[in-house]
Amino acid sequence: MKKPLILIATALLAACNSTPTAMTAEKDSTKMESSDKMRPIQSPYAVRYSSSFVMDDPKNAETVLALWKAYDNGDLSATRDLIADTFEVNLAEGFSKRAPRDTVIAMIQAHRNMLAAAVDVVDAVMAVKSTDKNERWALVWGTEKDTHKDGKVDSVYLQETWRFNKDGKADLLYQYAETPMKKK
Repeated sequence: MKKPLILIATALLAACNSTPTAMTAEKDSTKMESSDKMRPIQSPYAVRYSSSFVMDDPKNAETVLALWKAYDNGDLSATRDLIADTFEVNLAEGFSKRAPRDTVIAMIQAHRNMLAAAVDVVDAVMAVKSTDKNERWALVWGTEKDTHKDGKVDSVYLQETWRFNKDGKADLLYQYAETPMKKK
């Protein structure tokens, strides 16, 4: 009786301690990345823009991160070449404008100049492509902590969706924000 129990225990122990090999993990990730066509999303709602996205070149996500960092550093002119000649911005506060790049940069720079400091923390970022619209986007989630010149500190959770034109320059921004709840 002891011998079968020892064999069963050994088999169970071996099964519990086995981990996928690098080769197995690599095959799984390759299978996920190489799938040309995923099943379309079945939605009870009419999807107005698209529900067909794939992961895209990380370059656009890196561009958004460079734009965020320039805002933190207080110098948006450093990223002028990352923005298209005409840029549409839709900010969380309700401000919306489509204007030449330099006009939009000047407006955002003026807002940033009202702050003593801005510090962003990035929670997630990704680059995606709409396969049916052939448009490239970058999505970023994070927290921005602003210190006003009078010392007041505000924080906001941000979600931004950036579109990129065929030249790889940002031409549209949708920003959504949520103020964190005050701790009691």
